[in-house]
Amino acid sequence: MNDKNLNSQKSRVTSASNGMKFAVIKTGGKQYKVCEGEKLKVEKLNKKKDESFDFDQVLLFADGDKTEIGTPSLNRKVKAKILDQGKAKKIRVVKYKPKIRYHKVYGHRQPFTQVQIEKIS
Repeated sequence: MNDKNLNSQKSRVTSASNGMKFAVIKTGGKQYKVCEGEKLKVEKLNKKKDESFDFDQVLLFADGDKTEIGTPSLNRKVKAKILDQGKAKKIRVVKYKPKIRYHKVYGHRQPFTQVQIEKIS
């Protein structure tokens, strides 16, 4: 293994070794690693644009050398702000069965909510 690959693996290990604060939250049946100031797209939330709210399912919290792991969640909150509501790019779903002339094509656009993480507390 050369030095270039080794350096890229070291940078991917974790942000906690750099003294950076991050958390792992659960929303929409998925888990996301978030840092303060980060923007991300999550499954659609029933909130209005520019509204602030809290993610209360925090599974992990790390700040420098100290790490807290929930069983199943911690008593912490991640404050976020809604930036946008929208739909993702259209995907095409094709159903096809050979020899019986069955062919169906339809599309789907998954709704999403774009949020910005304001504070991890």
